[in-house]
Amino acid sequence: MAKYRKLGRTSSQRKALLRNQVTALINNGRIVTTEAKAKEIRKIAEGLIAMAVKEKDNFEEVTVKAKVARKDKDGKRVKEVVDGKKVTVYDEVDKKIKKDMPSRLHARRQMLKVLYPVKEVPTTPAGRKKNTKQVDLVAKLFDEIAPKYENRKGGYTRIVKIGQRKGDAAMEVLIELV
Repeated sequence: MAKYRKLGRTSSQRKALLRNQVTALINNGRIVTTEAKAKEIRKIAEGLIAMAVKEKDNFEEVTVKAKVARKDKDGKRVKEVVDGKKVTVYDEVDKKIKKDMPSRLHARRQMLKVLYPVKEVPTTPAGRKKNTKQVDLVAKLFDEIAPKYENRKGGYTRIVKIGQRKGDAAMEVLIELV
């Protein structure tokens, strides 16, 4: 018996498809796909969520000094003339950051191997290109999804059958995070 479904694709196409759908599932919370694909997606997604639950509190808070540009009332950088050149003025500020422990860092890198980078595009047409934001799905896994499932021992996804697809009569399902 095979360890995984081939889904009628070459290995590179299959890996790309599964990575894409797992990324969409974690980003949106639910997706509609075929039953065979959903069962493969479930394996990968539940592994990622289990890793996030295990490592969610494995960090330490560290205070670091950071240089931040001084800004005026309009939000523009304050410039000062030094030796005939305009130079930006910087202030030193203490910032608290989360420093991952080695096992959490390893888990983060394992998640990044699976998840694609996602950009969030605003719905309004004005400033669409300028206001796009990079979504950090690994941070979403650690900060939002893992605390939700910390008392659960698996079964983080649910597959609900919708019915047959009109074109090829493939069984369509809704896979969602519980």
